[in-house]
Amino acid sequence: MITAQKGTKDIFGEEIAKWHFVENAMREIFENANYKELRTPIFEATELFARGVGDSTDIVNKEMYTFDQKGRSLTLRPENTAGVVRAYIEHGLHRMSPPVKIYYKGPMFRYERPQAGRQRQFHQLGVEVFGIDAPSADAEVIATAIAFLNKIGLNDLELEINSLGCEKCRSNFRAKLKEAIAPMLDKFCDDCKMRFEKNPLRMLDCKSPECQSYLASKAVQDVINSEFICEDCSEHFEKLKSYLDALNIKYSVNRLLVRGLDYYNRTVFEIKSNSLGSQNAVCGGGRYDSLVETLGGVKTPAVGWAMGMERLMALIHDVSASQLDAYIISQDLKETLKLAKILRANGLKTEFDMQGKNFSKSFEKALKSGAKFAVILGEDEISVNKVTVKNLATKEQQTIEQEKIIDTIKSYL
Repeated sequence: MITAQKGTKDIFGEEIAKWHFVENAMREIFENANYKELRTPIFEATELFARGVGDSTDIVNKEMYTFDQKGRSLTLRPENTAGVVRAYIEHGLHRMSPPVKIYYKGPMFRYERPQAGRQRQFHQLGVEVFGIDAPSADAEVIATAIAFLNKIGLNDLELEINSLGCEKCRSNFRAKLKEAIAPMLDKFCDDCKMRFEKNPLRMLDCKSPECQSYLASKAVQDVINSEFICEDCSEHFEKLKSYLDALNIKYSVNRLLVRGLDYYNRTVFEIKSNSLGSQNAVCGGGRYDSLVETLGGVKTPAVGWAMGMERLMALIHDVSASQLDAYIISQDLKETLKLAKILRANGLKTEFDMQGKNFSKSFEKALKSGAKFAVILGEDEISVNKVTVKNLATKEQQTIEQEKIIDTIKSYL
């Protein structure tokens, strides 16, 4: 027997109702805030992620699904911001009046050890806002994320924020951080030794307990806790905090928060749930003002976030699948098909016995289906163009003219 590949799973049955619930909430919240959906291809040129995500990241170094197609290196998307930026540039969206507000959802692919809430094929939803460098955009995307999480019933949340500064002040910080770490570099893991050369800020995000213990040294902590960001970046961060205060959004400043991708600058943030244990981040994002230019576009400020949908599914309560409105019971399949077409065209969720079994067996199937009404179309009803509608909860039934069936069922619903 051929089975699903490790790190992938089929989504069906009762679980799909949760996915529909989340997706419907996503559309409502995002479109109410004037975000427009963008669907990008599942694979892109490998160069897009190497340049966009950063060659010092674990994603590019270890986790991408890359294949060769007639000498062209292609990669299944491990994240979607780079693809959204590529589409933004390619389709000239920079010519639109800012802000350009985009949302997306879909499968992503990373080769890593599968665990709870983390698959090799996983799903993300996210938003991106282009063209606004003011911290009001940062505040809005954070507020949109929290509104969405609240909409799906997640309220026990913690927001952590930090500022990485601009390239100029971050360059000074990197130099001081390397100076503090250099004397003990040989004690760090191999990944951190590589990050030390390419992007030492990524060392702060290392999950190794040993590396974290070295980062806790006084020399390193003095650098981390220093006021390294410039006056403009500091003002940007203070304004963001004032906007969050105005929105009554509680937050804490985490100076170790850097996020796992190289393109972030200034604001970075994570939203955590207290219901997930150690892997508690449900949303992460920040500002990436240089990424559009890095990928060949006009310099454009941008900010956004992404959420892993599998983690959301682990947190939300069970969602009931939508119930059948009507189940047609009849041995005349021609008339059944005609009636089912009418009911469905009028928005009523309808099923019938495609084998046209006898009344008792069809009635048993109607009960098992969970339908609200049994619609009985026997020979007597057909001969006088009528139908019997039975409420399966109250057991009440009435025989009516067929043209009245829509109004009759909807009046009960």
